[in-house]
Amino acid sequence: MGMPVIKPAAVLPGSRIAVIAPASSAKVERIDLGISALRRLGYEVVEGRHLRGRAPQYFSGTTEERLKDFHSAFADPAVDAILCSRGGYGSNYLLEQVDVNLIKAHPKPFFAYSDMTVLQNMLLDRTGLVSFHGPMAAADFYRNDGADQESFEAAVTGGMAEIGGVEGLRTLRPGRVSGTFYGGCLSMIVSALGTPFAAETEGKLLFLEDVTAKPYQIDRMLRQLILAGKLDAVNGIIFGEMLDCVPQGSDFAVLEAMILRVLDWFEGPIGIGLRSGHVSRANVTLPFGIEAELDLTGPPQLRFLEPAVRN
Repeated sequence: MGMPVIKPAAVLPGSRIAVIAPASSAKVERIDLGISALRRLGYEVVEGRHLRGRAPQYFSGTTEERLKDFHSAFADPAVDAILCSRGGYGSNYLLEQVDVNLIKAHPKPFFAYSDMTVLQNMLLDRTGLVSFHGPMAAADFYRNDGADQESFEAAVTGGMAEIGGVEGLRTLRPGRVSGTFYGGCLSMIVSALGTPFAAETEGKLLFLEDVTAKPYQIDRMLRQLILAGKLDAVNGIIFGEMLDCVPQGSDFAVLEAMILRVLDWFEGPIGIGLRSGHVSRANVTLPFGIEAELDLTGPPQLRFLEPAVRN
């Protein structure tokens, strides 16, 4: 059942956060606003060397430059946590060259979502490092209401947040299960199928979210996970807000009905609406790699059963 869990140290006020760009470049004004927001929260911020870089096509730097910034942030003893600027595309170029021994030797909280799902899953599967699906500097923190402060602070200080209706969680199919919380962006998880970096989903409470994917595309990706056997040993499934995943003017119930049809064979509970990742506001921080309980027998609740960090 995977690697022994490695919990990074807690991130306290005054801690130093490195902001890096492992995938695409971000707008400079958003980087500036995001860093300012982190400083207002009491953190010291250092920038990855290629945070503001722009390489040909979609990237913030060459593969080597982005990998070096990634490794340097983990290796630097003065850095306490690592926050990505945004997603976009390009993390998959790093996968084969990540130094897992370096990461194991210098475990740190790593905050990301979207394209970085493949990095987060790889780190968890190959090193056991707990990571955090939550707000990024130039995607969320740059907005006044972009990050959910309560879940962010609970995750980084060792609190055990309870997530429920306030965070958007709704019941699609009732039930109560526990498991290791795990997942990320659905299209990125599907992109790793058939590679050495395919997600290890057995025994997991699986969180799946995406943005601007049409219902038939989500259907196709879920079918691909099913055909790959990746949902066979999953305990429960929670979908995200699924922002802009139904055509404008359409009823969101169309998407929910499709999910229930595609997963009609799945025996575990299913939730939806949890506002983490690609969201309209207040991005909720979710720790991947720790034990959690999903209770959809009454008011929907996701409880984390242990701290994500060590104090």
